[in-house]
Amino acid sequence: MDVIASWPAQMHLKDVAGWAQQAEQTGFDVIHVPESTHDPFTVAALALAHTTSITVRTSMVVAFARSPMLTAYAAWDLAKLSDGRFELGLASQVRGNIVRRFSAEWSEPVARLRDYIAAVRAIFHSFQTGADLSHQGPHYTFDRLQPYFNPGPINTPPPSIWTGGVSSGMCRLAGETSDGFVCHPTNSHPRVIREILLPAIAEGRARADRQGAGPALVAGPQPITAATPGDVAQAREARRSELAFLYSTPAYRPQLELFGLADLSDTLSAMAQAGDWSDLSRHLTDDVIAQLLPQGTYDDLPTVLGDWYGDLCDGIVFAVPEDATSDAFRDLVQRCKAIPGRAASS
Repeated sequence: MDVIASWPAQMHLKDVAGWAQQAEQTGFDVIHVPESTHDPFTVAALALAHTTSITVRTSMVVAFARSPMLTAYAAWDLAKLSDGRFELGLASQVRGNIVRRFSAEWSEPVARLRDYIAAVRAIFHSFQTGADLSHQGPHYTFDRLQPYFNPGPINTPPPSIWTGGVSSGMCRLAGETSDGFVCHPTNSHPRVIREILLPAIAEGRARADRQGAGPALVAGPQPITAATPGDVAQAREARRSELAFLYSTPAYRPQLELFGLADLSDTLSAMAQAGDWSDLSRHLTDDVIAQLLPQGTYDDLPTVLGDWYGDLCDGIVFAVPEDATSDAFRDLVQRCKAIPGRAASS
């Protein structure tokens, strides 16, 4: 099982290098770089430049706010910089953020992301082979790349392309075209993966008549963990507000519905629409959190995660605690790496 460190978006850029080095030394296989308050390609460049073996994956770049050409240039540079340790994660984001936060055009997201991925791959092909660029899709057309603007080949395969999302449509798209799929924190419960995600991914594979393995599947629960039960309780409090904010977004409702918590979704969404952000977290009780997220001490968590995710996925995303340099946390990472992954069971 890959054990993946989620880069904390509130971190100052000057601290990225040291944090990435520590993640590598702790034994993490991959670093996930989100897009929230920093440019993810800048963070990824800093992490890659100061490490030697760990994979760095954007999770996720907001695709529709960028031209596929700009995304391809950035990914190509990072792949070359790192000798192939960079992986490109792309997602649609929700309409409100695309239109109101990025002032960009919105259209049906699944079809558009499908075209976006095809365009990026066509650009990668031209970079690597020198062939004329030719992509004509319903949303993007690329037919001009003079040699002066072509960065030329790299000594590794082009970056793999990962996607993420919560809808069945995005899961089907991953089955059709993605190298990997990252479950959002709000759809990473094993029941959601088994009952919704995996069937949709299989449907997409069948629709595309896709042969061979793939896509890889990463669960993103960011388990609640700490050295002692008391510290676990403190970590739960710190996570409560973030989860309440996420679940206030209507697009992230399906996991709550599956557990009979639609009323909670309605309450959180109504409060968010009213701008009542400060009181969201009180509605996310300990019982609800225990239903939705794995949690436990460093000693207990590998067993918990094995029960939840063994043979079900290929990787698990962690929020890295402040004491990540401790021997107890290093041991936790190593024990989690030993959990049988989905690839091992297939």
